[in-house]
Amino acid sequence: MTTPTDRPNPANRAPAPHRRQLGQQVEQAAARWLETQGLTLIASNQHAKGGEIDLVMRDGDNLVFVEVRHRQRTDYGDPLETITLAKQRRIIKAARFYLHAQRLSCPCRFDVVGVTGSLPKLEFDWIRAAFDAY
Repeated sequence: MTTPTDRPNPANRAPAPHRRQLGQQVEQAAARWLETQGLTLIASNQHAKGGEIDLVMRDGDNLVFVEVRHRQRTDYGDPLETITLAKQRRIIKAARFYLHAQRLSCPCRFDVVGVTGSLPKLEFDWIRAAFDAY
């Protein structure tokens, strides 16, 4: 049984700049891992109206928009469980903006990579076509 002292305390979180830097490092690690799986990195941290795309990658003829979610521990759930419908909508909106800005018309999909652990030892859980742009 887990006691309250066994659980991480959100009040003990690292300051925002450190979390942001850690997030970028985890996204870079996820991009490198996805490259070992055959994808090619096109862009990262693409900001658009109302949202951000962590990674833009190519998988054959498909452009892949990748959301990277990280948790050091899974005490509060798996990182893949944190992709809400609202988050999906923001990613889709940002992807549409990216496609328009780049003047691209190609098959696309939305993948999610859940990352657990601490640098440099990370574990990756990849869901291809995690959601659709209905």
